[in-house]
Amino acid sequence: MINPTIVKTLVWPDEAATAAFATQLAAALTRAHLNACIALHGDLGAGKTTFVRHLLRALGVQGRVKSPTYAVVEPYTVSAGEVWHFDFYRFSDPREWEDAGFRDIFASAGLKLCEWPQNAAGVMPTPDLEIHIDVDASEQRQITIHALTPSGQELLA
Repeated sequence: MINPTIVKTLVWPDEAATAAFATQLAAALTRAHLNACIALHGDLGAGKTTFVRHLLRALGVQGRVKSPTYAVVEPYTVSAGEVWHFDFYRFSDPREWEDAGFRDIFASAGLKLCEWPQNAAGVMPTPDLEIHIDVDASEQRQITIHALTPSGQELLA
C-alpha cells in the first residue's frame, strides 16, 4: 500500500539548482522507470518548462527543446526510450484526449512529463510523481514532491 505521506521538499535557489536536481532525477530514471509519469504544477513562470528542459538535456536530448504550449505534446527519443512532454495549459475538451491519441501515448512505454495536469483531470492517469513549484519573494523555487505510486516512491528515494 502506498503511504500518501511520502513527500520531499527542496529549495532551488537558482537555475543551477534546478539543473542539478534534473540531473539527479535523470540518473534515477532507469529503463524500468522511463515509463513514469511526472506531473508538474506551478504558476506561469514558476519554472516547469525550465525544469523539463534540464531533465531532457540530462537524458540526452540535443538540439532545441521547445515548450509544447500550442502543440500540447512534443515527443523525444533518448537512448533509454521515448519521452513525451505535455503542456495541458490550453487543454479544455476531454474529447481531445481521445482525438489526439493521448490515451494510446499514456498506455505506451515512455516517460510522460505533464505541465498543467489539472487541466486534464479525469482523463490523465495518476502520475507517479507530482512536483509542485512555488516561487517565493526572493525568487527561489520552493519544491514539494509527492510520490503517488510505488514507482514514484522508488524515484523519490
